[in-house]
This record gives sequence, structure tokens and C-alpha cells, in this order.
Amino acid sequence: MPKLKTKSGAKKRFKMTGTGKIKRKRAFKNHILTKKETKQKRRLSQKAVVKKTDERNISLMFPYGI
Repeated sequence: MPKLKTKSGAKKRFKMTGTGKIKRKRAFKNHILTKKETKQKRRLSQKAVVKKTDERNISLMFPYGI
């Protein structure tokens, strides 16, 4: 049986925490930053945890775990 490939886009975007949750980057921090408040940009810089409803879909992209 051939090995299953990991989705290469997913391996660039997600990391696992020590407790087994999946971390992700927040959106809206790439361009047009002049009109956004400093507080908002600082908050967007922090990593977020993936919601429980999306965890299954993301874990399917990693056949052998993250």
C-alpha cells in the first residue's frame, strides 16, 4: 500500500500544541494595515486555536498526525 501524502498547504499553516490542540495564524494581517488600529494588529499577530468543529477536517489533511 502506498504512503498517504500530507496536504502541503496545511503543513505550512498549522502546528500542534503540547496538549494536542491545533494552532493557526489569524487572518487580516497581510496588507492594508494603515487603516487598522495598533491594538487590532497586535491581537492579529497572536496565534489562535482552531475551533472544535474544524479540528476533524484539519486532522484529515495530516494522515500521520502533525
